[in-house]
Formats: sequence, structure tokens, C-alpha cells
Amino acid sequence: MPPYIYTQNSTQPTPIHTHTFHFHPEAHTTMTAAAVSPVLAFAVLFLCSAAQLISGCPVPLPHQTADNNPRLQRAYSALQALKHAITDDPRNLTSNWCGPDVCAYYGVFCAAALDDPCSRAVAGLDLNHGDIAGTFPDELGLLTDIAVLHLNSNRFAGTLPETLPKLSLLHELDVSNNRLSGGFPQHILCLPNVKYVDIRFNNLCGPVPPAIFDKNIDALFINNNHFEFELPENLGNSPASVIVLANLGKLSGCIPPSIGKMAGTLNELVILNSGVKSCIPQEIGQLRELTVLDLSFNELQGTLPESMAGLRSLEQLDVAHNELSGHIPEAICALPRLANFTYSFNYFCGEPERCAALRRNDDRQNCIAGRPDQRPADQCLAFLHRPPVHCDPHGCFAHY
Repeated sequence: MPPYIYTQNSTQPTPIHTHTFHFHPEAHTTMTAAAVSPVLAFAVLFLCSAAQLISGCPVPLPHQTADNNPRLQRAYSALQALKHAITDDPRNLTSNWCGPDVCAYYGVFCAAALDDPCSRAVAGLDLNHGDIAGTFPDELGLLTDIAVLHLNSNRFAGTLPETLPKLSLLHELDVSNNRLSGGFPQHILCLPNVKYVDIRFNNLCGPVPPAIFDKNIDALFINNNHFEFELPENLGNSPASVIVLANLGKLSGCIPPSIGKMAGTLNELVILNSGVKSCIPQEIGQLRELTVLDLSFNELQGTLPESMAGLRSLEQLDVAHNELSGHIPEAICALPRLANFTYSFNYFCGEPERCAALRRNDDRQNCIAGRPDQRPADQCLAFLHRPPVHCDPHGCFAHY
């Protein structure tokens, strides 16, 4: 899978030949439109032409439509049901969705079927950034050959269809930035081949099933919804390279020690602005492949663990707007790739000189003597008189 790039201070995506995501702690805006990317066509051809590349069709594929291909006939029924469920298509993206030649429909990508290289099938659907309003009909379950379903940045409402588990070949599901409501789409757990799940920027609510972290997913984006759940002990079971749990309703519980089990896979972890009350567990220092760690805008307490010296790949570290204290470990600022370290709006009382040499560091509103723009002395004194915080082996804290 390609890398997933997290960049601060922007909310707009850039169409490059990887999945690129841009985030901001206070961003609740929608994403801007972009043209249908050639990356989708490449992904579809890569995923769904494998059979043709390996075994090949002995004869050139004839022109196939819903009139002479049962797979395309099922796809025709699904796409026509979706068109009839659309109540507003301001860019007329589905205006040519007429007739049996479904492979000529806008946003529809066809390829050789995995189990029959001589048969064409609908392998991808991309209506991203169409501002389309409507709902998802159950007939979408007829798209049994589809590998990529991209419907982000529209106005689809309601829920994902009950027939979603029938999409057994689905590899990428992106319904972000819509108006979906209800609970977490449990049907996602029944998709055997899905690797990329993006349901962010919707109105989904309630708990998130811990089982999602046992699933073989490479990237999980559930941010900017109203989910309320406890960080599960099995969080570290996830093989994902990217997990974004940001701007949620409420995350309770502690960052579990199991996070260390993701040492060989996790590249980006974003848990910001979700009300997490926790210590930072020592096991976080085991994440040797981590490039981005953003735990800002929460209620974290305690100190930065010395074990974070093990984050040898880390490039961006943001723990701003918490209640962390103590001294910044020098080994963190000595990390070889660290370029951006933000720890403002905490209660740190000391930092090594090495931190000032970083390309970008932000130490404002702490209690560091001799540094500009620090908290008033009375705030720092009041914090020092609080009961000390002790972190237990489970990553939680308790006052003694």
C-alpha cells in the first residue's frame, strides 16, 4: 500500500500519486473538490486485471455491455438504482448513466473479472466531490466485482446499505464528507478484503466496535464524527499504518500498552481533540516506524516518557494543549528525523537547548524559566500544588 501523508495546517487534499490527507486540530470544514484522479483507474486496473495479466484471455475481449454480460447486467441494475436514489446532481455527473454500456458511464471503471479474464466487470466507482445528494440503495450489493468505492465529498444521507457485505472484493471504501447518520457501519466488519476505510466527516455516533482494530485494515479514518467509546485494549492488534481518531464526540479510557505491538506497521497515529484522559504509556516508544504522532488538544497528564527516544522515524510530534509536565527528555529533541515538535500550552518546566535547534518547535505557554510567552507564575505555582500524577501499568493515571 502507498504511504498516507499527514500534513498540518491545511484541510485540503492534494491529488498526487498517493492517498494524501491534510488535517488541522480545529478543522471541521469540508474538503474541496478535485477531479476524478487517474490514481483510481490505476488502482482498479492493478487490483482487477490481475487475472488477465497472469493467465490472459485467449481472444481479444469483445465489446461487452449489460445486454451480453450478466456481470454488467447486475451492475446496470445497481447503478440505475443509485441514479434513482439521487435527488440532486448539480454537476450532472450521472447524466450519461443511460443504456446498457455501463463501462461508458461517468465515474465507472471496468476491468477483466478476477475469476474470468474474458469477462468485463465494474471494478471501481468514483463520484468523489460531486456534491450529489441522495441515499444508498440496497442494490449496491449487486456490484460484487467492485474493488474501489469512492463517494466522498457529496451529500449522501442515511446509512450504508445492509447489502454492503456482498462486496467481497472491496478494497477501498471512502464515503467521507457526506451526511451519513446512525451508528458505526457494522457491515464494514464483514468485508473480507477491505484495506482502506474512510468514514470521516459524517454525523455518525455511538460506540465503535473494538473488532475494527482486529481487522486487517491498512488505513482507518473515523475522525470528525460523534463517536463515543473507550479506547480498547486491543487497539494494538491493528496492523494499520494510519489510524486517525480525531475530533470525535468523546474518547474515554487510556491509551493502552498494547500500542507497542504496532511497532513494525504504524506510521501515523492521530488522536487529537477527543477528550482523552490518560498518561502516555512507555510502550509508545516501541513504535519505530512512526513518522507522525499527534496527541494534542486532549487531557493528557504526566510526563513525556524517556522511551520516546525509540521513535527513530518520527518527523512530527504534537502534544500541545494538554496538562503534561516535567522536563522535556533531551533524547526526544535528538531524534534524527524530528523536524516539528509542538508542546505548547502544557506545564513543562524545563527543555534542553537542543530543542531550540529544531526546524520548528513551539514551547509557548508552559512554565519554562527564561523562555518568552510562558504561563503566568501564579498558574505554574497552582499546578505545582496539585496532587502528583502517577501512571499505572495500563497507561492510566491516579492521584495519590
